[in-house]
Amino acid sequence: MVDTAFFKNNGPFTLEQIAKIIGAEFTDSCNPKDKIYDIATMEKAGSNEICFFYDRKAKEKAVNIKAKACVTNQDLQSWIPYGISVLVVDNPKLAFLKLNQAMYAEYVPENMVHESATIAKTAKVGQNCYIGANVVIEDDALIGDNCRLEANCYIGKGCKIGNNCRIGVGAYVTYTIMGNDCYIYAGAKLGADGFGFNTIGGKHIRIPQVGRLIIGNDVEVGANSCIDRGALDDTIIGDGCRIDNLVQIAHNDKMGRGCIIVSQTGIAGSCTFGDYVVCGGQTGFADHLTVGSGAQIGAQSGIMRDVEAQTVVMGTPAVPFKDFMRQVSFLQRNSKK
Repeated sequence: MVDTAFFKNNGPFTLEQIAKIIGAEFTDSCNPKDKIYDIATMEKAGSNEICFFYDRKAKEKAVNIKAKACVTNQDLQSWIPYGISVLVVDNPKLAFLKLNQAMYAEYVPENMVHESATIAKTAKVGQNCYIGANVVIEDDALIGDNCRLEANCYIGKGCKIGNNCRIGVGAYVTYTIMGNDCYIYAGAKLGADGFGFNTIGGKHIRIPQVGRLIIGNDVEVGANSCIDRGALDDTIIGDGCRIDNLVQIAHNDKMGRGCIIVSQTGIAGSCTFGDYVVCGGQTGFADHLTVGSGAQIGAQSGIMRDVEAQTVVMGTPAVPFKDFMRQVSFLQRNSKK
């Protein structure tokens, strides 16, 4: 059961309503008027709840379902016990997403400007915004409509935030132009100085970082992640990118559309990613690399040279996935001798 101290429950929904939401077909076991109060896992779902069964590997769990109803596909429905209402869909994972969005919602604060917020006279804030406690918005910053700036976040001079954006608690945004529908999670740091130094006469002299950070539409940046602004050229994050927690993206990096960067990844400066690149956790990139569209990088890989489009690589230094598995197999065989 989802804790209503944290999330609003929009239920109950009848099975008839749920079928419309997720695009499901009824089976003979269904009573369309039965009410569902919550979504739960197969193991925990009770008599007023619904669960989802989409993985054949979990068929042993399916036979013990105690839920009022279960959503599954045509191939798996025979594993569900008699007496459980079964709703059949083509894609149970997508159905779960749709019902989750309909059933639950975060509590949204009323539009207001908290009395402790500091907004410069030359800054502009759009309509229907929430500006939380101790938020600071500096000169010439522009905040779009329907934005939510949570407590203690900072928007630097001249930054532009598009419509429908959420800036999380304690996030720091400077030297940044951001599109619409973005979500910057708590503690993220955007637009800070890149790590650029010249060593002259035994001293490390900082190189001025005078570029910007450009973030497209529908981008999410996870908690405590850092994206540096450019040194001279801009750092660019394309539309639809998803950046996990604790990620470092350095100055002048450029990402195409829809890239997924998993936590603890570090990307050195001046790398260029195509569209829909996927990086597993704890991957590391040397500087000035090009990663082609659709490439996939396995977790804990070290990337030291360019990666071609649509390839899967893994290891340090990274090699094609099949070569990596051959290396692992060779080491396992020979370590036993």
